[in-house]
Amino acid sequence: MTDQNKFIAHVGLGYWGKNILRNLYELGVLHTACDSSMDIIAEHKKNYPDITYTSSFGKILESPHIKAIAISAPASAHYELVKRSLLAKKDVFVEKPLALTVREGEELVELARKNNMVLMVGHILQYHPAVIKLKEMISSGELGKIQYIYSNRLNIGKLRTEENILWSFAPHDISVILFLLGEEPDRVSAFGGHYLSEGIYDTTMTTMEFRNGVKSHIFVSWLHPFKEQKLIVVGSKAMAVFDDMSQEKLFIYPHKIEWQNGKIPVAQKADCHSVPFDKKEPLKEELRHFIDCIQERKNPKTDGNEGLSVLKILELAEKGLLNINQKGASETQKYFIHESSFVDNNVSIGNGTKVWHFSHILSGSQIGKNCIIAQNVAVGPDAVIGNKCKIQNNVSIYKGVTLEDSVFCGPSCVFTNVYNPRAFVERKHEYLETLVKKGATIGANSTIVCGVTIGRYSLIGAGAVVKADVPDYAVMAGVPAKQIGWACICGVPLNFSKDKATCKNCKSKYALKKKKLVVIKEEVK
Repeated sequence: MTDQNKFIAHVGLGYWGKNILRNLYELGVLHTACDSSMDIIAEHKKNYPDITYTSSFGKILESPHIKAIAISAPASAHYELVKRSLLAKKDVFVEKPLALTVREGEELVELARKNNMVLMVGHILQYHPAVIKLKEMISSGELGKIQYIYSNRLNIGKLRTEENILWSFAPHDISVILFLLGEEPDRVSAFGGHYLSEGIYDTTMTTMEFRNGVKSHIFVSWLHPFKEQKLIVVGSKAMAVFDDMSQEKLFIYPHKIEWQNGKIPVAQKADCHSVPFDKKEPLKEELRHFIDCIQERKNPKTDGNEGLSVLKILELAEKGLLNINQKGASETQKYFIHESSFVDNNVSIGNGTKVWHFSHILSGSQIGKNCIIAQNVAVGPDAVIGNKCKIQNNVSIYKGVTLEDSVFCGPSCVFTNVYNPRAFVERKHEYLETLVKKGATIGANSTIVCGVTIGRYSLIGAGAVVKADVPDYAVMAGVPAKQIGWACICGVPLNFSKDKATCKNCKSKYALKKKKLVVIKEEVK
């Protein structure tokens, strides 16, 4: 091929990138290879001396000779590299995953559409001849009605710290299962464990349930004694196995289930046999497809939208990993976490709770049902919040603070947990516990000094500084805070006459006995 036919640059020449480099070179389209490591560049120059090398991604974007870029950098860099490439009007092939959030993926897909650029994601199994043959077998009905699909992608190999195993291994299997079934799942859940680095999952199990009744699971791990890459499709007529570690790759097991007396299922085993298919290198077929899409200006088989579908499932699965309660039992949680917020591992959040912008729920914290956690709120570590609480903007609920049900924390109110802090003196062992009882209101910009109990349905005025226990239903104001009255359960101040009061709002009735409020009848529950 002439230099005119060499129009692709390749970024990232390391672990998997070296294979892309070889294939692009053999296909005769590689113009420039780029890597931040000069040692890696020097190594590849020995085998491919006749191409251009650079450590500058900017030079690739500026080159008029480069029409497309193949990216195999670390996953954490995908979003930025793809975005800059598309803005420079370069077609893009990017290894999985497309990005690390759905929001970033959506932005890239829209940018490619707007600029009329090719955006292709490296879901290589969709180009594997054995997988394509398996798809044909499913479509023809050879396996019967598909009932279950499961895959194992296991190894003891390269360990990553920039993304967990879910994002590193599972995209391949999610992509191929969607390809085989031709639809997206209705439900996704996951659980796993992080053993080497806190928050970086080494082992995960992801399950998907589909509208047509098919279920699947994906088991991935890089803490496994040997390498295994298998995908099994269970059909009513036969079972198929795609074993990427074997020489023959694709096998069919024509086992049958027969019913004795119409009641007892008995497996009738049959010998397996390998299934012939075209022997082609999947990566070369994938990159050849990318080249065809560039030249013919057509949509790739694994385009940005397909990559986005996989991203959505990965995000749902990752949320599933965070939905493991402190006892380790997986629960079906239905709550909202804004994408700008962060939830640590080992956190329990109740159904119906909403965590809004820029908030952080730290490890060991417990939040009940139907709570509102507003903007820029920090909870924990190890804080406890009951049901139906409302935490307004800019509030921190520290370790040692417990809020019972239906507590209201006004904007920028402050809790402390050490009475006499010093930046240079370690006092974590001196935390004093603070208890805010059911229905209490903490006013905006007020301060609750640690070690006190705030009584039921009490009301702390804006800007007050509370240094002592507060009685139930008491109204507190000032610095330091002093009791200035009593509040009804509905929050309206009470006016007493002869030690009795009726709320003008909800008609609840109270009495004072020995300077303590006694409930006669409350209308608000």
